[in-house]
Amino acid sequence: MTDTTAGARITPATWPRLRVDEWPETRDTLHMWTQIVGKVRLAHAPLVNHWWQVTLYVSPRGLTTSAVPYRDGAFDIEFDFVDHRLVVRSSDGGTRHVTLEPKTVARFHAETMNALAELGIDAPIQARPNEVEPAIPFAEDDRHSSYDPRAAHLFWRQLLQADRVMGAFRTYFAGKVSPVHFFWGAMDLACTRFSGRPAPPHPGGAPNCGDWVMVEGYSRELSSCGFWPGGGEEGAFYAYAYPEPDGFAQHPVRPGEAYYSTENGQFLLPYEAVREAVDPDRALMEFLHTTYEAAAERGAWARAALEEDPHRWDG
Repeated sequence: MTDTTAGARITPATWPRLRVDEWPETRDTLHMWTQIVGKVRLAHAPLVNHWWQVTLYVSPRGLTTSAVPYRDGAFDIEFDFVDHRLVVRSSDGGTRHVTLEPKTVARFHAETMNALAELGIDAPIQARPNEVEPAIPFAEDDRHSSYDPRAAHLFWRQLLQADRVMGAFRTYFAGKVSPVHFFWGAMDLACTRFSGRPAPPHPGGAPNCGDWVMVEGYSRELSSCGFWPGGGEEGAFYAYAYPEPDGFAQHPVRPGEAYYSTENGQFLLPYEAVREAVDPDRALMEFLHTTYEAAAERGAWARAALEEDPHRWDG
């Protein structure tokens, strides 16, 4: 394993502290807001295997849809967690803003749909959330209405660091591998490697989400890792395999704070264990590499054909 930072000065202070219990109301509201924006992308982006076309991406200011094709042009939508506004831009030059501030999901939904309409963009979305219970229709959701700008900013900075290291980890794989992207269904940042073999049909079971969605998402044998704002006092990194091979849970992983959660069916590493490490980048990379090895070794992946040295052209 090679150092990921290539000489950059990354210190523990780079990894911000944000306790999960400090922002549950804002987290839940923001989750619904990201679902609205993600569903707008889903309405217009062509299908890519495993639903990769619906995700958001970490940007220098927050989370973005990236360019979404629309008629003979494109548009994008970005959560700006620096100036705390939703920015909608069209390729014809139009721009609209929605302020990120304490407001109900119903109001955010109405303002976002209005901003799109003013730019001439139709947004025929399924106007209720997925993977949550209860699934309150967006236009009726007056329950979620919190927005703490400090917490939203710190969460984005957590994602920024996770995205950076996970992106470096991604470069070690020459096989099929997803981007590092943000799934708004479960509100997690993820990156997934594939062995190249088919997987058994997924049983589904996610709340308010058709089983066929999971069948598409898990149609190929995989090893997935990510970060989400749960599972630890400050969130957690996770790693799992589908299907889980025999001996996966018993495979030794690092660093020492990592463990296999039988409740969640995956390895977990508390975010705070990374943040407090002498070398946070190395601690996270150890977790990503060793949990992937648990899937690849126990699952008999063709590792020689799938892995590559990202530094092969250095110097």
